[in-house]
Amino acid sequence: MDQELNDNSQVQINGTIERIVYQNEDNGYTVCKVETEDFSSLTAVGIMPYLCAGEMVTLYGRMIVNSKYGEQLKVESYEKTLPSTETAILTYLSSGGLKGIGKLLASRIVAKYGLDTFDVIENNPLWLCEIKGMTRKKAMDISQQFKSQNGIRNVVSFCRDFFSPNVSMKIYSKWGMDSLDIIKENPYRLCEEIGGIPFEKSEEIARSIGVKKKDPNRVCAGILYVLSFNREQNGHVYIPYDKLVTAASSLLDCEEEIIARNLEQLNEEKKVVITDVNEQKAVYEKNMYDDEQFVVKKLDLISKYGIKVSDKDCEPLIKMVQASNAIQYSPEQDRAITEALENGVFILTGGPGTGKTTITKAMISILESFGASVVLCAPTGRAAKRMEEATGYETKTIHRLLEAQKDEMNGETLFLRNQDSPIDEDVVIVDESSMIDLPLMAALLRAVKRTIKIIFIGDANQLPPVGPGYVFQDIVKSDRYNTIELTHIFRQSSESMIVVNAHSINDGEHLELKPVHGNDFFIVGKSDDEATLDTIVSLCEKGLKDKYKKTIFDGIQVISPSRKGSCGTEALCARLQEKLNPPSDDKREKKFMNTIFRVGDKVMQNKNNYTLPWKKEGEADGEGVFNGDIGIIKSISYKDETVTVDYDGRIAQYDFTMLDEIELAYAITVHKSQGSEYPIIVIPLYKTSPKLLTRNLLYTAVTRAKNIVVLVGIPEIINSMIDNNKQSKRYTGLRYLLERYE
Repeated sequence: MDQELNDNSQVQINGTIERIVYQNEDNGYTVCKVETEDFSSLTAVGIMPYLCAGEMVTLYGRMIVNSKYGEQLKVESYEKTLPSTETAILTYLSSGGLKGIGKLLASRIVAKYGLDTFDVIENNPLWLCEIKGMTRKKAMDISQQFKSQNGIRNVVSFCRDFFSPNVSMKIYSKWGMDSLDIIKENPYRLCEEIGGIPFEKSEEIARSIGVKKKDPNRVCAGILYVLSFNREQNGHVYIPYDKLVTAASSLLDCEEEIIARNLEQLNEEKKVVITDVNEQKAVYEKNMYDDEQFVVKKLDLISKYGIKVSDKDCEPLIKMVQASNAIQYSPEQDRAITEALENGVFILTGGPGTGKTTITKAMISILESFGASVVLCAPTGRAAKRMEEATGYETKTIHRLLEAQKDEMNGETLFLRNQDSPIDEDVVIVDESSMIDLPLMAALLRAVKRTIKIIFIGDANQLPPVGPGYVFQDIVKSDRYNTIELTHIFRQSSESMIVVNAHSINDGEHLELKPVHGNDFFIVGKSDDEATLDTIVSLCEKGLKDKYKKTIFDGIQVISPSRKGSCGTEALCARLQEKLNPPSDDKREKKFMNTIFRVGDKVMQNKNNYTLPWKKEGEADGEGVFNGDIGIIKSISYKDETVTVDYDGRIAQYDFTMLDEIELAYAITVHKSQGSEYPIIVIPLYKTSPKLLTRNLLYTAVTRAKNIVVLVGIPEIINSMIDNNKQSKRYTGLRYLLERYE
C-alpha cells in the first residue's frame, strides 16, 4: 500500500535518468531510477512519456512510501532537457529510447558528430548514412522518432502548469508537431477538440498568453461551453436564445451585443443552429439539432414502411399463443399485442405489475412464428440482464448491439453499426426506453432499416435519462404513434405492497406512514439523520441479513436521492465500508484521490469502457464494462499496479491510472439505479434539496425493488415527496417536431 509521508508538500528533484525500470508505451506510465544533484539515487514513478536514460530532468511530486519498494517520488509533472555532454549523449542513444540505435551504432554516431549529434538527427538525418550500418530509411525513421519525442517534450513542458503529462500526450497525439502553434493561436480549441479538457483550463492558458476578453475565439468558445454544460448537467437539447445570451454574457463578462454577434458567426459556421421551437427562438449545438431532426424523420419512415401484421391475422395468432402458454390475456393486453403487431412503431408503457413482460413474450412468440428475427436490447447491462431473466430471451445492451467503440482522442462513442452497416434483425424490442437519451436514440435509429418493426417498452413516469433529452416521454406525449399505457394491476401483483404503493405514489396518493406496510414494504421512522445513518448500517450488517439471508454484496442495495449530504451516497459508502469491509492486515488497499479501494469492496463502473478486456470461466474472452455495472474487488497488485474486479463472473483488471472509472457502490444514487432491480432496497429519508425530493424520484427508487423495500428516516418526507410533482425543465424540441412533422 502507498502512503504519503507526513510532510505532504510538493518537492522538486533535479537529476539525470540512470535507467528505465518499466515503461508503458500506451499511457506513458514509467518507473525509473534517478541520480540526483547530490549523487544520491531515488525511484520515481508516474506518467512520464518518452523518458530515456541519460536525460536531465526536473521532477515535481510528493514523496510516498510503497509497502514493498520503500520510499519513492510520485511524479505529478516534469520537465526534461537533452543530454549536453558526449558521455550523456552516448548513454541516451544507447538506452533504446530511439528504436534502431543499439550500443554499437550509438558509439559510431557520437564518435563522428559529438555534441552536434542531436542537431544532425533532427535537421540533417541523411548525414547519418555516412556511418556504417545506417540506411536511408533507418536514418529517416530515427529522425522522425526524435522529432516526435522532442515535440511531446515541448508540449509537456509548456502545459506543465495546466495539465498532467497524460493529457499532454493526448494533445500531442491529436495535433502532433503543430500542438504548440495551435494552442498559442487559439487555446480554446483544447476544450472544443480534446476530450476531458474543460473550458476553465482553456481560460487559464488564454490568460497566461494574454488573450483579450472580447477575442472572438474566447467568446465563441464560451457560448459553446454554456450549451455543452447545460446539455451535460441539465439535460437540455437546446437553450432559448435570450437565456443563452444572458448566461454567456455573465460567464464571459462581455456585453450581450458581442455575444449575439458571435452567436450569429457560430450559426454561419454551422457550429450551432438558431431556429424556432414552439414559437420561441432556440439555439442548438449542431449535433443535437441533427439528432433531433433525424429521430423524427426515421421514426416516420419506420411507421410507414416497417413490418406490419394484418388485422385479420392478429386474432388467431393471439389465440394460438394463449393456448400454447395456457394463459388468458386481459382485454388491455390483447389490445396491446394487436397494436404492436399492426404498427411499424409501437410504444408500451405502464408501471410495475401491469404485465409488460407477458405482452413482450407474446409479441416475440408471434413474430417468430412468422419467421421474423427479433432482437431485444436495453440501455444498460443490468437492464439487459433483467429483461433476459424475465423473458428467457437473450438481451443485449444497445451499445453492444450497435458494436460501440470509444474514440480515445476525443472521448466520443463510435458505433460500427450505422446507416452504412445496419443490424440484420427484422424486429427490435427496446426495454427501459425512458433511460434512452437523444444521442443514443439517434444512434439506434441510424443502425436499423426503415423496413423493420421497432417496439419501445418503458415507464414514462420514471426519472428522465441522465443524458440530454426526454425522448421516451416526448414520443409518448406527442401521441403520434400507437401507444398503450397499461393500468390494470394483476391479482398476484396486487398482493404486493411494493406494487400497490408504487402506483399510489405515481397517482399522487399519500401513504399510511405506519412502521410496517404489508409484508414487503417497511417504514422505519427516525427523528434525525445520524440515527437514520446508524440504522441503515445496522440493517445491512445484521437485521436484513439475519431475516432474509441477504447481504450488501449479494442482494441488498442502498439507494439515496443524492451523492452529498448526511445520508448521501458518499457518507453511506464510507460508513458501510468501515463496518462491512474494515481494513485488516490480509486485505490490500489502494488510495485513489479521496477514496480507499480495498479487497472485498463493492464497486460500480461509472462510465462506459468499450475496450476493457475481461475473462469469464467457460466463455470466450470479451471486452467492455459499462456505466452502472456492479462488482467486487477480488485482488490488488502493488507490483503490477492493478485492481481486479469480479462483475458477476466477468473478471476485469484496471491499472492504477484507471481508478477514476470505478467508485464504491455500497450506496448508489437513484439515477444510477435506473434500469436495475435488486432483491432488497433500503432508501434513506432525509432533508436535502427539494429538487431531489420529488414524486418521480421516489417512484423510481421504490420500483427498483424485487422483493423488499425498506424506507428509513423521517416518515413525513415520503408524503412531501409525493406532493412534490415538479419535474426539472428540459428544453427539448422532439415533441414539438413530432406533433408537426408532415
